[in-house]
Amino acid sequence: MGLIIFALLAVLEIVFACWTCTKGKEKKIFRKSRLILRIIEAAIACIALLLPFGQRWRFVPLLIFLALMLVIAALIVLIRRNRPERARKPTGAIALCVVFILICGLFLTPAFLFTGYKGLPVSGQYRIGEASAILIDRSRTDPFEQDGTSREVPVHFYYPEGNDTGTDQFPLLVFSHGAFGYYQSNTSTYMELASNGYVVVSLDHPHHAFFTQDTDGRTILADREFLNEAMNLNNEMAPEEQLALYTDWMALRTADMNFAVDELKRAGSQDAIDDSWFLADDDADRIQAILQRTDFSKIGLMGHSMGGATSVALGRERNDISAVIDIDGTMLSEYTGVENGELIVREEAYNCPVLEFINWESYNDQREYRAQGGRYPNDILMQQAAAGFTTTIRDTGHMDFTDLPLLSPFLGNMLGSGERDTAETMTIVNSLVLQFFNCYLKGEGTFSIEEVY
Repeated sequence: MGLIIFALLAVLEIVFACWTCTKGKEKKIFRKSRLILRIIEAAIACIALLLPFGQRWRFVPLLIFLALMLVIAALIVLIRRNRPERARKPTGAIALCVVFILICGLFLTPAFLFTGYKGLPVSGQYRIGEASAILIDRSRTDPFEQDGTSREVPVHFYYPEGNDTGTDQFPLLVFSHGAFGYYQSNTSTYMELASNGYVVVSLDHPHHAFFTQDTDGRTILADREFLNEAMNLNNEMAPEEQLALYTDWMALRTADMNFAVDELKRAGSQDAIDDSWFLADDDADRIQAILQRTDFSKIGLMGHSMGGATSVALGRERNDISAVIDIDGTMLSEYTGVENGELIVREEAYNCPVLEFINWESYNDQREYRAQGGRYPNDILMQQAAAGFTTTIRDTGHMDFTDLPLLSPFLGNMLGSGERDTAETMTIVNSLVLQFFNCYLKGEGTFSIEEVY
């Protein structure tokens, strides 16, 4: 709808500019015509607001502001209509047309970039509540800060709420986003799980996340050096340099996730939220109630991309993790050294059940890599896992395993989206994630998977 409105306004402006250049050079004629034009444009926006499809549009606030802007523009033309006359230069009309179109385009940019996506349908019986907090790890300083600031880990809860939960206890699932990701990257997955009786906690990794906030209310953007390192990783970097980066990234992220799991367990067992928690008063009561209903004997980890690698690494380190899901992530922590110019891959038993998703392009690339004798860390770990399941979804890209292409097809395509409909892909992913955790955390049935969907 935003594109239709923009196209109508742009066409009107271009037609008016062309008319001005040929027949509307007198100032009086120009002002009268421009007043009529602005009234027509404002009417288009107002009529769109009154029509049912306009009222259902997800960007109604943008349409309201656009209508107000056009009304104000018409009033300005009306007020200035009696100023002294002089000839109107064609270049002025063209410049005004271009500026107006650019302003409308910039104003409607969110409607072009974002769909207003609100999530996918859920299958569970529970209503879903949300709450947020920031955990302060005073045992660590933030390596990205220069003032000795303690490391902060924002956590975001999605959980079953309402009277229909009874006295049920719910397993805990902790999610880690990918590089330059965001805690909401897989919201549809959290919602599906929470509706089926799980407490889901999605982390932000400050300076690795696209953006997040700290306890001072500052917006923390992704670190530029980290961005450059990750973007240039495939540019003929020596194995020793690669390993150093992997080790640093995993150390930071696993420490974040480890601290979050420990703090959640501590607060739940002691029934107390202390000064390690920074949160709003209304969220404090909700989170305390959530923790009382959380079954910490059943903990699952999951993540996308580098977050999947983080989850796998922590699943190896801890003995209280019951299941791990790696959503299209290379298991970076499984590289342990360099020998003869090649990265060494760990070959040790992995005690957790693991479910691994791979995008379609990587799936085919890995088959060629194996045929050439390459040793991929995911392959080795899955062979050593207590139970390992690997699957791919045909015609998918890396970002199709998140909600991003549903929120913004433009950004999804720019960062890596395939031809498969992302809503279909995420519905498959969410269903398999739920089945896997139901099996290994709730003991419901057995789990099996197809190699390709």
